[in-house]
Amino acid sequence: MRPLVLPPNPVPRFYRGGAAIAALRGTADVGERTPEEWVGSTTTVFGERELGLSPLADGRLLRDAVAADPAGFLGPDHAAERGANPQLLVKLLDAGERLPVHVHPDAAFARETLDSPYGKTEAWIVIDTAGPTATMHVGFREDVNGQTLEHWVRDQDTSALLAALNVVEVSKGDVLFVPAGTPHAIGEGVLLVELQEPSDLSILLEWRGFASGEDDASLGLGWDVALACVDRAAVHADRLLADRLPAEADPFFRAERIDGSQPAELDRGFAILVLTEGAGELRLEDGEPLPVGRGDTLLVPWDAGPWRLEGDVVGVACRPPAADAGGPA
Repeated sequence: MRPLVLPPNPVPRFYRGGAAIAALRGTADVGERTPEEWVGSTTTVFGERELGLSPLADGRLLRDAVAADPAGFLGPDHAAERGANPQLLVKLLDAGERLPVHVHPDAAFARETLDSPYGKTEAWIVIDTAGPTATMHVGFREDVNGQTLEHWVRDQDTSALLAALNVVEVSKGDVLFVPAGTPHAIGEGVLLVELQEPSDLSILLEWRGFASGEDDASLGLGWDVALACVDRAAVHADRLLADRLPAEADPFFRAERIDGSQPAELDRGFAILVLTEGAGELRLEDGEPLPVGRGDTLLVPWDAGPWRLEGDVVGVACRPPAADAGGPA
C-alpha cells in the first residue's frame, strides 16, 4: 500500500476563519466560517452522519477504506487491540477570531453522560501567526470554586472568565498540550495543527454570540451536569508551553517534527503528515519516490513500511496513541 495524498476536507464551524488554511493548501477560500480542515479523519462532526469524514482521491471515504483493511492501514497490533479506529483526529485550524472560552470533557465523563467512548484531550502545534505572536488563554491561574464558575457561565461574564485564565503568547513552532477538562480560548490570528482524541465534544462556557442557546452550549446536558467536567484547579503557566509534546500525551496521540534536510528513517506505522514548508520527496523502501511540498497532507499506512523525507520540506507527522502507553481513563 502506498502513501495517500489527501484531498481537502474543509469543515464549517461556528467561528470565523479559513483563509490561512486555503493559503497553506493552495486551494480556493471556501468561506469565512470554514476555519478547520479535518485531515485523514474517520470522525464525524457532533450530531452528523458524514460531515467531517475525509474523502480519498478515488471517491471512497477513508473510514470505509480503513474498515476494509484495518491491519494494512493501522498495523496488525493496533487492529487486534483497537479495531479499525485510528483513535486520532488531526485538524488544521485557522482562528479568524478569538474562539470562545470552552472546555472538552474527558473520556470518563463522555462515556457516562454523552455515550461517547472518547473525550477530547488535544494539543496544538503552531504553524504560523498573523503577527509576531498570538494570544492563547489556557487553564485557570488560580483555583476556582464551583459556585463562582457557575455564576460566570450563567451570567455570561466573559471578562471574568478570560481574566481567570493564563495568558500564553505563542509563535511559530510552539507546542501546547491541553488535557481534557482544561478551559481555554484559542486567540485570533493563529494557524495550527491540532491533534486530539477522535470526538467533537465542546462545551461553550462563553456561548453568547457563538451558540444558539444554553442547551446547545452545554451539549444538551444543562449546566448542573456540564460544569462537572471542568478542571477548576490552577494550572501553572510555565508548564503550558514547550517545543514538543510531553510523555503524558502518549496515551492519546504522538507527533514528531519531520525535516527533509536532515533525513532519517521514520518508524513504520500509520501517520498523518502535514507539510508546512519547502518541497522534497517522500521515499519508501520500495517504489518510486513521491514528490511532496508545502500544504500537502498525506496518510502513510502501516503497510507502506518505513519511510523518510528528503529535500527542504518540513512538517509534522501525527500518530495514534503509543501501543504501550495505555489509554484514556
